[in-house]
Amino acid sequence: MALKGNLRDFTATQLFNLINLARKTGALTVTRDGASARMYFREGKLIHASMGSNGHLTDILLRAGKITPEQCRAVLSRAQVKTDKELGLLLMSSGYTSQEEILQAVREHMLSVVYQLFTWTEGEFRFDPNVQPPEDAITVRMDLENIILEGSRRMEELERLRDELPDLDNLALQFTQQPRSQLRRIHLTVEEWRVISYINPRNSLRQIARTCGLDDFQIRRIVYGLLNAGLVELVPVQREGQVPRPLPPRGVTVGREEPPLPPMPPPARPTRSLVRRIIDRILRL
Repeated sequence: MALKGNLRDFTATQLFNLINLARKTGALTVTRDGASARMYFREGKLIHASMGSNGHLTDILLRAGKITPEQCRAVLSRAQVKTDKELGLLLMSSGYTSQEEILQAVREHMLSVVYQLFTWTEGEFRFDPNVQPPEDAITVRMDLENIILEGSRRMEELERLRDELPDLDNLALQFTQQPRSQLRRIHLTVEEWRVISYINPRNSLRQIARTCGLDDFQIRRIVYGLLNAGLVELVPVQREGQVPRPLPPRGVTVGREEPPLPPMPPPARPTRSLVRRIIDRILRL
């Protein structure tokens, strides 16, 4: 029997802890605002994770910089059956990548999906026991203990980053006066280079994140690092016919004529009895 609930009442941390401690096998599906994540577990270990339609192997390898777009097109044009396992074998036989690089990229993709769930404060979830991933899916066995610890740490870091970069829709980036001299002394990741390639006062941080396939935590962390490295500066998003202007320094509040809206009351915390019922039920699955 499936377990259903909402992350408002039972957090991702609690769900993963239960799956880990009870050594559960099955599929966990979480949906929010049209986004859907699906994770598979075997005896309490994470073995597969995907979100939306970006979980195909070629997409994962492209985002990780393991293959080029030209290599991707060449393989897809030659492949008769395009399952992930068969594509992986074809990529390796073509000399485009290795098994180690494929597994590393899949592992990083799985972690990205799971860590994103830690930032969700609401969303419908469903755990179906004894459901396994499709046979053609590439699985990587991962312990949940370290994932839970890192996910909890990211939740704390996200709160700090939200204070530094509260608005992703109305903020953009522009380069500082001499970014080239800074770039020579700084080692950037593939994701950071991808973000830099879209820096333009007309591109909001939200637009850059969506184009690069980054979640809110990832784009905030990358932008925060670029700001501290002195490569970029924040500006309001340039609208049509508008000239970009620098923002005030971080931490400085600009006065507004209209009074601030009253804060929303905090959501009611779930009762202990509700959490206990969910725990007891998942342990009985």
